Amino acid sequence: MTLFASGDSCTRARLVAPSPRSLRLDTTCRDTMAPQIRELELVSRMAHRFDVIHFHTGFLHLPLARHLPPSVTTMHGRLDMEELGPMMNDFIDAPFVSISNAQRRPYPDQNWYGTVYHGLPPRLLPFRPTPDDYVAFVGRISPEKRVDRAIEIARRAGVELRIAAKIDAVDKEYFAREIAPLMEQPHVRYLGEIDEVEKAALLGGARALLFPIDWPEPFGMVVIEALSCGTPVLAWPDGSVPELLEHGATGWIVDSIDAAVESLGQVDLIDRRACRAAFEKRFTAERMARDYVAVYKRLRESSQSGLEARSA
Repeated sequence: MTLFASGDSCTRARLVAPSPRSLRLDTTCRDTMAPQIRELELVSRMAHRFDVIHFHTGFLHLPLARHLPPSVTTMHGRLDMEELGPMMNDFIDAPFVSISNAQRRPYPDQNWYGTVYHGLPPRLLPFRPTPDDYVAFVGRISPEKRVDRAIEIARRAGVELRIAAKIDAVDKEYFAREIAPLMEQPHVRYLGEIDEVEKAALLGGARALLFPIDWPEPFGMVVIEALSCGTPVLAWPDGSVPELLEHGATGWIVDSIDAAVESLGQVDLIDRRACRAAFEKRFTAERMARDYVAVYKRLRESSQSGLEARSA
């Protein structure tokens, strides 16, 4: 197995690095497109070595992929934007994988090879049976993530809210104008951006994760991170949320702040062991790997059938 990724990646695969560091964390890189183009060139040079090529690079590689061995692309972002239509139509034959059924709804006729939910190593975020007395928000400070809703829910429920979130450059003005003043309230504790160890402690100690999104979330990784810890999730019913949560069993799906506050008052009725059991059944890395192996087998079989048909 070969992984094309930044040089600071942790992997047991053979690593081919088009850039020494992660582009998001490399403040010295002024043109992030250059390493991505170089990555595609390195893939094309080595393509003859591979049975299957699996892309996670958005749309950039699609013209190249037609000239490579069998390949499949996992879509990670939202697909409901109008400007994507002509491009998706041009690549109607390209094999895609969605990360939720909700994500693929704008383009039901694409060549979808399956939906593969994300998975995590079971020990990465360990189960914690007894939480502390706070709720958590983990994600980005951005309009669609609605941390303002989380702050209001926690205020009305009378519980401390701990926020672990990054602020992208595009959202700095929004943060300063809309969110920073809300952070001054006594029930809010802002932790900034945290690492995986800190995240495990934060989510495991929370009575609930607040996920009050206001956009068609393609997946919601933090939802399964919370379930891994045994922490129930309170979320709005947008995007993939109804696929990830079972209302009343692993959390609550609500559509108003009033309903969120009421549900949060019943947090102790959710069995944290049931949350962990749902994670182990549906969202482990092993399950994800099995699903992708099935995709690769189907891709190879389809490619072989195509070769035989053309040579007949």
